[in-house]
Amino acid sequence: MSISEGKQAPDFCLPDASGVEHRLSDFRGKYVVVYFYPKDDTPGCTKEACGFRDLHGEFSDKNAVVLGISPDGSADHDAFISKYGLPFTLLCDEDKSVMKAYGAWGEKNMYGKISMGVIRSTVLVGPDGTVVKHWKKVAGADKHPAKVLEAIG
Repeated sequence: MSISEGKQAPDFCLPDASGVEHRLSDFRGKYVVVYFYPKDDTPGCTKEACGFRDLHGEFSDKNAVVLGISPDGSADHDAFISKYGLPFTLLCDEDKSVMKAYGAWGEKNMYGKISMGVIRSTVLVGPDGTVVKHWKKVAGADKHPAKVLEAIG
């Protein structure tokens, strides 16, 4: 399945660090920032998460929620949230099913080495459940949250 702007975003159900399940459809009526990242507490992922943290109030003011998704388990998410004071939900996609559905799992080329992994990407879902914007490959993880906020308008 591919993600297309203007089309319905695929619904999903994933657990958070406490084991509580969240569905994309639970957030109808709000903007939802679904950002995919490779690993908790690594340099780029920390910069991106802290960027979303620092702008959390502004996202809330725009009726938007942020959901971070990685293949990490609940213990890693819990530690990451605690260490950096992250005020938004991190979801566990250990079998990578949601990442695959959203095009965030695939072939990567790092320094000439091809491997499978998480493709840092973001999908902005509108209040009606349609894809407003899809950043297929995020460069500059530290500056990306501000670009997402700007896209909400």
